[in-house]
Formats: sequence, C-alpha cells, structure tokens
Amino acid sequence: MRQTLFILALLAGCGPLSAGPNGFSQFAWIDADVRFGGLSGLDVSNDGSSFTAIGDRGIFVTGQFIRDANGDISGITNTAVTPLLPPSRSKTPDSEGIAIGASGGIYVSVEAKHRILAFDGIDAHPRALPRHPDFAGMQANSSLEALAIDADGTLYTLPERSGRATRPFPVYRFKDGDWDVPFRIPRRGNFLISGADIGPDGRLYILERHFTGLGFQSRVRRFDLSGGSEVTLMETRTGTHDNLEGISVWASSTGLRMTLVSDDNFRFFQRTELVEYAISN
Repeated sequence: MRQTLFILALLAGCGPLSAGPNGFSQFAWIDADVRFGGLSGLDVSNDGSSFTAIGDRGIFVTGQFIRDANGDISGITNTAVTPLLPPSRSKTPDSEGIAIGASGGIYVSVEAKHRILAFDGIDAHPRALPRHPDFAGMQANSSLEALAIDADGTLYTLPERSGRATRPFPVYRFKDGDWDVPFRIPRRGNFLISGADIGPDGRLYILERHFTGLGFQSRVRRFDLSGGSEVTLMETRTGTHDNLEGISVWASSTGLRMTLVSDDNFRFFQRTELVEYAISN
C-alpha cells in the first residue's frame, strides 16, 4: 500500500532555483572547495542540525544546517572537506555509503573494492572489516552502494545491482564479527539501490534511482528488519530531483523526516541537492 508523504523537498545552498507546483523549494548546494562534489552517502544528526556526508572520490563533508522557523533547511554553514585516510598508501576508491553508530564510529562502504571500512573518526586511519564471500564476485561499479546501522551497532549493506532483473537484492548483515544474509528485498521495475538508512523507528529505508535517459527517477521503500511490511513512501517523475544517492532518516519535533543528497558526478549539468521529505505515517 502506498502511503502519502507531505513533501518538503529543499535543496540547501546559495538560493532558490525554482519553486515547483508541488509545494517544495529547491536550493543548490555549492561549495568553493575544488574537492567538493560526488556526494553519495549522508548521515544527519538526531536533531537535524548537522551532518556528515561521504563523497565517492574519498572525502568526508561535514557541516551544519541553517533552518527557518518551520524547521526547513535554508542554508549550510561551517562546512569542512576532509579526505578519507586509506588503510595503506593506496588510494581509497569509490566510497559510496556511510553509517555512524551511537558511539561515534564511522563506517563507509567502498564499491570498487567491495568492502566496508571502519573509522574511529573522520581524521583516523580505517580498518577493513571482514568480507562476506559474496563480495568478491560482485559486479564492478555496482556493489556495496548502501550502508546502514541499527541502534545495536549491527551493519546492513546492499549492492546496487542484484545480478539479474528477476533476482531480489540481498541484504548483508554484519553482527558480532560475522556476516549473514537475513533477508532479501524484491526488485520492482527498473530501479537500482543507491542508499539506505535505519530510522529512529527501527525500520529500513531504501533509496533507489532509475536513469531514464532524460533524467532520474527516485524511489524510497521501507521495510521492517525481517524484510517484511514493504511500503513505497515516495516515487518521483523523471527530473523531479537529480541523482539522489544518500538518505538519512531522523526525528524532528513534528515527526520523522528523511534527508536525501544527490551525486553531481562532478558534471557541470548536474547539481548537488539536499532534499527533505516529512514522513506522514
């Protein structure tokens, strides 16, 4: 059953690009740092005031949101770009997903080398977690796109592609030092996985996107942690948003919100966006 969301889509940055008929405003997020861009994962603080993002060229981006009287994003301040320190002198390629635990530990999924890195802080050298045997056989540039962590510190990761259009997406779980696959989620249509988060409600939120050739469609589905109770929360028309790849769900004073970030792929015709939806139920 599809549930209706009250749309608050906002793009934080330098000013409005347009005001759409669906009741949302858009702001481009522009930063003078030449390393800025390619944002593919996002973690928003519990109170919605600050964030940590991950870029696919190996950067952390941190900052604070400026919010208006309605709680809507009107800008970003105190931004900092910090390169990921690799576990060796080799480059850390294609960092895609981010999850931050209750104790402050940071986890990053790396697509090109199909692994998860654990950081004690953004300025710390990481350690690589053990790999599930499936990781070695994953498709190049289509592996560990999404990463989430629950209240107990258990990690969940999903590949961008499942390997076949009729094959469900496996959900890999890392708990007590071991990997398993507790459930799979169905593929529906042409959408591929681009991000994930576990909200304060303990449910798994999956961000998906589909490139139509004319632009991107985005979709968010929600599941319980057994893979059941599937609900489609949002599905956009082509071009409503840019290439949304990161999702973070948090509790505002008026209810749950999800904040989404787009990857501009360092292309002049794309843009970095922050989009927010209030989840009505």
